[in-house]
Amino acid sequence: MIWLTLRQFRIQALVGAGALAVVTAYLLYYGGEIRDGYDVYRASCRSVADCAQATSQFRSAHQNTLLFLATGLALVPAVIGAFWGAPMIARELENGTHRLVWNQSVTRRRWLLTKLLLVGTAALVLTGGCAAALTWAAQPFDEVVQDDFQAFVFGARNIAPIGYAALAFTFGTVVGLVLRRTLPAMAVTLVVFIAFQFFFPTVIRPGLLPADKITLPITAAAVNQAQSLGSIGGGSVVNGLKIPGAPDAWIAETSPMRTADGKDLDGTRFNKCLDSPPKTGASGTFGDAAVCLAKLGLHVDVRYHPRSRYWPLQWLETGTYLVISGLLTAFGLWRIRRRAS
Repeated sequence: MIWLTLRQFRIQALVGAGALAVVTAYLLYYGGEIRDGYDVYRASCRSVADCAQATSQFRSAHQNTLLFLATGLALVPAVIGAFWGAPMIARELENGTHRLVWNQSVTRRRWLLTKLLLVGTAALVLTGGCAAALTWAAQPFDEVVQDDFQAFVFGARNIAPIGYAALAFTFGTVVGLVLRRTLPAMAVTLVVFIAFQFFFPTVIRPGLLPADKITLPITAAAVNQAQSLGSIGGGSVVNGLKIPGAPDAWIAETSPMRTADGKDLDGTRFNKCLDSPPKTGASGTFGDAAVCLAKLGLHVDVRYHPRSRYWPLQWLETGTYLVISGLLTAFGLWRIRRRAS
């Protein structure tokens, strides 16, 4: 059974090995470029003002490429689930070739479990290898920028991608077992898992550990340190605030700007400060708008995770994926024994 599975999987294994070699070679090269830039950054960082400029230059030089690579790595588990997991059983059931094995001494459960373990191990090795190479390449950048809690970045570093790969592959296999048609199983796996990759970081991940809470006053300095003001929906929000004493903390949730009595700031007053603030000649990112908002006596309520929770969250998230994968495997073993024919 093991030999048969390896023979059926040989083409996918060769393609995966080739892809891993190409990705690793590129990331070794790009990691060298990042380290050269890091040396320049350290040489330029002699004072607070110099460090701010050097950090901005270092960030702008590599941020877009690393985000692109992180997004690409996030697609690897989805592709594995769709092109390795979904067809693995669905194609056999669709073509009727499963009967040849089931009429031998191999049981249905052993047949399914052998395929899951062998091909699943290859999926973990491929994804884990890519993640290790990207984590190594981006290490100096992450050390300087400290933005590795960002949704796609967090899921593309260290051990989290391994959990994604396990879940995507197992999910694809079970979908193929249930639907018994290759193309529908591939489509469902791809769409559902990509949606899951957006859902988990925004809805589940912030609640894996209890978040700390803090109330931050909206001062002109705080506003000028933020990344943006407002939202697509026109809400009175400030994005990218920094926690005093913990600038590298992950802010999981920020309330709208609130007045001293705890009510959300009226959109009209917020927009007035943004669009036509009193002229004060203030400097900074938001200038007069920051001064205008600061005079309203506002605050925001923030839920955040300090950087010390990075690895606990990595282990919890990966463990969650593995537990779900185990449950899907148990369901598949039950399904193939009682329902498949």
